[in-house]
Amino acid sequence: MKGAERLPPDVMDALQRAERLEYWNLFWTSTIIVAMGLAMGQSQTMKTAWVEDTLGLVPPIAFLVAAHMERHGQRSRRFPFGFGRVNGLGFFLAAVALAATGALLLWDSAMTLIRAEHATVGSVRLFGYDIWLGWVMLTAQIYSLIPPLIIGRKELPLSETLSDKLLHTDALMNKANWMTGAAGIGGVIGLGLGWWWADSVAAAIISIDIINDGVRALRSSTAELVDGAPRALSGPDLSDDGERLQRLLEERYPGSTVRLRETGRWIRAEILGHAGPQEPLDASAHWPHGEERLWRLAQISFVPPRKSDQKPPPAAS
Repeated sequence: MKGAERLPPDVMDALQRAERLEYWNLFWTSTIIVAMGLAMGQSQTMKTAWVEDTLGLVPPIAFLVAAHMERHGQRSRRFPFGFGRVNGLGFFLAAVALAATGALLLWDSAMTLIRAEHATVGSVRLFGYDIWLGWVMLTAQIYSLIPPLIIGRKELPLSETLSDKLLHTDALMNKANWMTGAAGIGGVIGLGLGWWWADSVAAAIISIDIINDGVRALRSSTAELVDGAPRALSGPDLSDDGERLQRLLEERYPGSTVRLRETGRWIRAEILGHAGPQEPLDASAHWPHGEERLWRLAQISFVPPRKSDQKPPPAAS
């Protein structure tokens, strides 16, 4: 069975809408990259914004690849568990790229400040007129605010419906992109006023925000890859879904060890020290969040106690 076939119709519809939105995301981000590249000049803020916009292509590409493999990838002898975890791999790659790029941009901005490099904003001749390049930069920055602001707002509710951390990271990336545009406007205006340091300070502030988002995403994605307990959608804290499921299973099977892990958007439970119920398992009775989210509970497995773990009966007196 393909991974996406386990999704209920409303969640499957949300996945398809998310895919369409990511295609639009790729298109608009590509136009922003071109516009920012043409207007970059020597501005450190513009360079930082351009690199971040380019980096913004990574999450949507990773999401589309993961969604395709999740929906169409078949289980095989080489991949007996299918591709439900490929979303987590894409999440990890996006987090690494985000954190590493933020660190490199912060280093570049810091070195510019230390060396006291004075960026210059010259003029460009358009339609027979000499125009200050700063106006071109500001126009590109304003344009770069609009698509990520709209797309990011549309992605957030879809990521919650899908329990998709990769899509949620892309929404945060879009938030960072429009914040970058706002900071970049301040940096360019600062250059126009003669504040040589304003450009690099704005770029450094942007870089710190990128690093913060990248480290949070990296902690959460790493936890998933090493079979950590389910994490919250927006950070490395334990998820409410997982915490409540853990308590329910521990109450239902006292004396057993309950282990939960997350594979992509699904949660899998393992109960050690219990043979399991004799009657067919009612999954809804083991899920504390209602039928509409029951699809997240992909598996409950039982590991009965070994003979060596069982205490021998007391000797007869």
